[in-house]
Amino acid sequence: MKKLNYLALVLCFTAYSVFSQTIITDRPDQTESSSTIEEGSLQIETGILLGFTEDDFTSERQLLAPTALFRYGITKGIELRVLSQFESLKDQNSLQKVSGISDLEIGTKVQLFKRENVNTEIAFVAHLILPTGSKGLTIDKLGAINKLSIAHELNDVLGLGYNIGYDYYGEGNGDLTYSAALGISITDTFGFYIEPFGNLVELKTLEANFDAGITYLLKDNVQFDFSFGTGINHTMNYLSIGYSVNIAKAKLN
Repeated sequence: MKKLNYLALVLCFTAYSVFSQTIITDRPDQTESSSTIEEGSLQIETGILLGFTEDDFTSERQLLAPTALFRYGITKGIELRVLSQFESLKDQNSLQKVSGISDLEIGTKVQLFKRENVNTEIAFVAHLILPTGSKGLTIDKLGAINKLSIAHELNDVLGLGYNIGYDYYGEGNGDLTYSAALGISITDTFGFYIEPFGNLVELKTLEANFDAGITYLLKDNVQFDFSFGTGINHTMNYLSIGYSVNIAKAKLN
C-alpha cells in the first residue's frame, strides 16, 4: 500500500483545462498539476481515502483520515509543500492493525515553463520522505519522490495532463511512475476526469491502474472532490473524498 499512500497527492481537471480559475489543486487524481500557487498564498488540500489491496500473500485495508497537503507560494513559480497524514492499516487475514502518522514529506514544485498564449505548462515536483512515521508505517529511511509534470489546454472543455517520475524508498531500485489524466469541464462548477496510472515496481514489475473522479467548485477558492480507482493487472481499489481551500495573500496579512 506504500505506493497508494504517496500517490494520494493528485491533480484535478482544472489544473489543465481552466487556467484562469483561482484554485488549482493536486487532487483528486494521481497526476500532479503543472501550476504553482500564487506567491504568498496558502493552499490546504485534505481528504479521506479508503483503499484495499490483495495479492497471493496479503490482503490489506487502508484508511487515510485525513491526508493533508499544505502548499505555500514562496515566489512566482516556486512553492513549498508539506504532506502529513493519519493512516490505519489492517491485515484482513491476521486481523492485525496498525495506526498512526505516516512519514512526513517536505518538498517543492518549480514551474519550468509557462507563457501567455501558449497552451502548455511544465513543472518539476520533488518531495523528501522523512522517516518520522509511527512504527509499522515508516519506511525507516530517507526516501524521495520526483515527477515531471506537463499539461496542455486542448480547448475550452478538454485538458490533458501527464507525469513521469521516479520514487525511491531508501532501498532497492525504486519505482518508475506514470500517469495521464484527461479532464472534461462539464459546467463552470463541475468537472470530470479519467486517468490511467501506474508503477514499474523495482524497475521490473508493472502495476497498472485506472481511476476517475469529479470536482465541484463551491467558490473560486473552495473545491470538493470525489474519486475512485482500481487495479488493472492486480487487485487494488480505493474511494476518496476531499476538500481544498486557497487562502489568498491578502487574507494572511
